[in-house]
Amino acid sequence: MNASRHLSIGVEGAVATVTLARPELRNAFNDEVIAELRAAFVALGMREDVRAIVLAAEGPAFCAGADLNWMRRMAGYTREENLADAAALAEMLRTIDQCPKPTVARIQGDVYAGGMGLVAACDIAVAADTAGFCLSEVRLGLIPATISPYVIRAMGPRAAQRYFLTAERFDAAEALRIGFVHAVVAPEALDVHVQGIVRALTGAGPAAVRACKALVRRVAAQPIDDALIAATVESIADIRASAEGREGVQAFLDKRKPAWLAG
Repeated sequence: MNASRHLSIGVEGAVATVTLARPELRNAFNDEVIAELRAAFVALGMREDVRAIVLAAEGPAFCAGADLNWMRRMAGYTREENLADAAALAEMLRTIDQCPKPTVARIQGDVYAGGMGLVAACDIAVAADTAGFCLSEVRLGLIPATISPYVIRAMGPRAAQRYFLTAERFDAAEALRIGFVHAVVAPEALDVHVQGIVRALTGAGPAAVRACKALVRRVAAQPIDDALIAATVESIADIRASAEGREGVQAFLDKRKPAWLAG
């Protein structure tokens, strides 16, 4: 599976890997890359055989944000053209965020501007300790508006207040401290760590993983009140009564592998 000009897409077993393949441009994106990313995550999200998706990149940088040639074109856009352009980026990020399959960002190099949105939209992020991060928009007189829902959710509003306003570059240790990434490892250990996470994801019940993604989104946005408590009660009752839930519990009790790991 690879009909993309700017991405490398492959599926091995139950794991799909979407790789940004513009290393000569530091994997910066333009309107074509945005459209290809959205299409890739829509297609992979619908595949029954895919249980997890890794977002990776070629070369020394993970993603440098917007392509300079694309930025030059945008400089001449009308407000209506800018609205349409920003809407395409927003929809791509939402597609990754709401992909029914769990997603893992494999960050081997620097992440700037819009690239921060790609990382934040993924469920799990693992970075090499040599990677750097930067929300550089204010240096250009811009704001990280389209990526802000995902980035603020990932690093929290307090950290966002600093890094949105200062455009300071920060290292992987700081990204870990503020919660923007989940793990930081030596570059040579990056693949092993990502593979371990992927094994954990593919070893879980696929319907349960899908439901957990929806659960986190729903619960995180709500006050802890009677309505939320009732919704969580219904959620666990539904999953316990489902075929997969019953199989998982019975397999645990029987001390055997569940059906989704059998064979």
